[in-house]
Amino acid sequence: MCKSNLTALATTLLLLLSACHRATPPADTVVMLIESSPNDLDPRIGTDAQSAHIGALIFDSLLRKADDFSLRPWLAQSYEQPDPLTWTFHLRRDVRFHNGRPLTSADVAWTLNSVLSGKILTAKSGNYAAIRSIDTPDNFTVVIHLSRPDAALPFNLSDGAVGIVPRGSLDMRDHPIGSGPFRFVSQTPDKEVVLERNPDWWQTPPSIQRIRFAVTPDATTRALELEHGSADAALNALTADTLASLAAQSNLIIESAPGAELSYLNFNVQDPALADRRVRQAILCALDRPLILQSLWRGRGRISNSLLPPEHWAWADVSGSLACPTPDLAHARALLDAAAHTPDSKGIRLHITMKTSTDESSRLLGLIVQQQLAAVGIAVTLRPSEFAGFYSDVTRGAFQMYPLRWVGGNEDPDIFRLVFSSAGLPPHGYNRGRYINPELDALLAAANAETNQSNRAADYARMQQILAVDLPSINLWYLDSVLVHSQRLINAHPSPSADYYFLTTASLR
Repeated sequence: MCKSNLTALATTLLLLLSACHRATPPADTVVMLIESSPNDLDPRIGTDAQSAHIGALIFDSLLRKADDFSLRPWLAQSYEQPDPLTWTFHLRRDVRFHNGRPLTSADVAWTLNSVLSGKILTAKSGNYAAIRSIDTPDNFTVVIHLSRPDAALPFNLSDGAVGIVPRGSLDMRDHPIGSGPFRFVSQTPDKEVVLERNPDWWQTPPSIQRIRFAVTPDATTRALELEHGSADAALNALTADTLASLAAQSNLIIESAPGAELSYLNFNVQDPALADRRVRQAILCALDRPLILQSLWRGRGRISNSLLPPEHWAWADVSGSLACPTPDLAHARALLDAAAHTPDSKGIRLHITMKTSTDESSRLLGLIVQQQLAAVGIAVTLRPSEFAGFYSDVTRGAFQMYPLRWVGGNEDPDIFRLVFSSAGLPPHGYNRGRYINPELDALLAAANAETNQSNRAADYARMQQILAVDLPSINLWYLDSVLVHSQRLINAHPSPSADYYFLTTASLR
């Protein structure tokens, strides 16, 4: 039997076997497919997308982002800044944690102080470095005193940044207790996270009784689960070809919206092979980003030259600062020549290892990058691994180059401080590529102390120009938010942030 027939037979058997083992979800349970387990559901610690999205269903934050990325009151029913070094938050009086205990100012103070004091070791600590002290004059007032102005503080107190935990809470990995719309039931690493409806939520409680987040690393399996009705939803978790196939399924609905989720390539700029920015510029020149976006996602996104989404008040058009705003192989080779990377007898100028996760979209991106860089003499070795191992390497700096996404964090210009400040090296920040630029540090300090938004925008525009030239990372595209869901799940609509909050207003029929 020829190889193609064997492959077809194996595929048929796989489909038959998997179909036999599928079960329809319980009538009161939404099964949502996710690519990987959350890194840590403690909202002070978890930094990956699953931790942020699932955590935001368990924990409430002081403030909440609207679809246009502006902030609105949440646990704090109002707040003000009486002077540049003081923020005052007035809490709601009708909020209880899932264990029945009232949420008060002492819980807010504990949440932040546990990070500031080092009781909780987290990369998020840099978000709150400007806090000098926290007063709680009564049970429902929190006064935060700063050592320096920090215009980004409100954003860093919103959903996806941090949620409020009960005072005294240390390690909440195994049984997180929040005040949000859903309560934690259980978690089995690499298998599932189960939440149930919080009937005592201070907002209108969700209609959905239970959610099972099923960890399903393989994109083909995710598609089969949806197609056969054993899962209800997947958000930004399917390839474009799969989406095109599922669009023909009468039992499924596909909804999309312009998104802010950013795909990017990050470099270890301290690595000898990548320390010269001309090499990084050459990589940009060799990449055909529009072609990759069309190939991987059938154009479901927008090319990006900045961390910020185009709708943001601080976004700047820096295409004129890029070495190559469009692909240019000749200029890529010239840049490599200038950086003393001449081709050997096989035409290879440089060897780079690119780490990816085993998720299909990540692996496919790696293969395309490998192919396109080969055209200018850069040999890329791919090192795929399960997400937990991949993410561990990323956070500890064990890489030359990797692809990843910013989910939520790039909705505030403070992302530039988190990612590129010399003070933001891990474990106290997200500057995983070890990029250091004194001019950028000075601009970050100026923007963070500035209260006039126009002046802040000018500082951030200059930062984006610097980064467009230095390229410590390459911004690829903003993906559309694409939600595939079953017909039985109704009122389910994706947000620009591609979070899971639509589950608080969706329902089952």
